[in-house]
Amino acid sequence: MNHYFDDNQHLKSNRKEISFRFWCFDYSFLSDNGVFSKDEIDEGSKVLLNAIKDADLGAKILDLGCGYGTIGIILKKTYVDKDVWMVDVNSRALQLAEENALRNDVKATIIKSNIFDSINDECFDSIITNPPIRAGKQVIYKMFKESYEHLHSKGCLYVVIRKSHGAKSAQKYIDEVFGNCEIIKKDQGYYILCAKKN
Repeated sequence: MNHYFDDNQHLKSNRKEISFRFWCFDYSFLSDNGVFSKDEIDEGSKVLLNAIKDADLGAKILDLGCGYGTIGIILKKTYVDKDVWMVDVNSRALQLAEENALRNDVKATIIKSNIFDSINDECFDSIITNPPIRAGKQVIYKMFKESYEHLHSKGCLYVVIRKSHGAKSAQKYIDEVFGNCEIIKKDQGYYILCAKKN
């Protein structure tokens, strides 16, 4: 079975255009088979974006597991002076992310990477992720642990995860890694977690 967190370029393509308005901007995103939430912008990403819209994200931001680019593109469109990076392991998703950045007139650094494998030396002020729950706890907990290593001092990790998908256990694990992990928002069963690197 193929999943959106796999690098599978052999699925039949069936592209779809998604129109989306957020934070006073209108967006147009292309999605396709084999990517996460291909029919609409997922509720978790919406809740996450609303939760961080007033946060100080710093100068350099990473959208970790960017999919077709929703979070990173919206952040770059909103905060044009930020250095936004977007990474994913899924080649089709990354191709869409590059096209979606052009469609929405934003410039971001978009890189194929299995978590941090291809960006070993980079550090960020904020790392933001809607993690691939279906990839399993081992994968997403690796994302959380390695995020700590790729944050500047005082940098923050922001995570959206459903209560029913293990938000409480994820909060406990992140707290073990960072020494802190706060629930900054709950909405429609989604928890937004924030941990700061001290």
